Amino acid sequence: MSSAAPVVFIIDDDVGVRNAMQRLLKSVGLKSEAFATAQDFLHRARHDGPNCLILDVRLPGISGLELQNKLSEMGIGVPIIFITAHGDIPMSVKAMKSGAVEFLTKPFRDQDLLDAIHQALERDRLARQQQNEIGDLQQRFERLTTRERQVMKLVISGMATKQIASVLGTSEVTAKVHRSQVMHKMKANSLVELGRMAERLKVPTME
Repeated sequence: MSSAAPVVFIIDDDVGVRNAMQRLLKSVGLKSEAFATAQDFLHRARHDGPNCLILDVRLPGISGLELQNKLSEMGIGVPIIFITAHGDIPMSVKAMKSGAVEFLTKPFRDQDLLDAIHQALERDRLARQQQNEIGDLQQRFERLTTRERQVMKLVISGMATKQIASVLGTSEVTAKVHRSQVMHKMKANSLVELGRMAERLKVPTME
């Protein structure tokens, strides 16, 4: 997992607002980068550590809601905190339904913004942790031979070693060896744990 420090990105066309937010974040030890437009933010290289985005709804060019949709289409799951001076209920509902962490109407309390930022960074940290864990499981699964993957599907389907041997047309001893190899390569300590791994990898069970 990346050890890069968290970064809070800010997109607001008001330079005074950007500067005030950066001062606030610096006062609590958080690194930030500010942009006047969504286009400027999109031209920035991807950050490898936890991050979140404070996003003004109304921006020149690409609006905040349009950027939210664009990031989703690009597969960039950065948690977003919307801020606006002209918020309305339908707009906030749309933003939250699309995954926004918070929708704050100006003027808002500094503490409300900081609370939302900490929630967003924690959400991003957990998402990255899950991605890393699944990536690790995927690597283990890819090390299995074709036969071992077949055995894994049979095991998580609830079949006993004798049944697996019958399906594969092999001896029970051979089936047992394959099953042992699956458990070893996947680093599973129990059949229940192997089943959970299979669920996370979306490995289909055998009908």
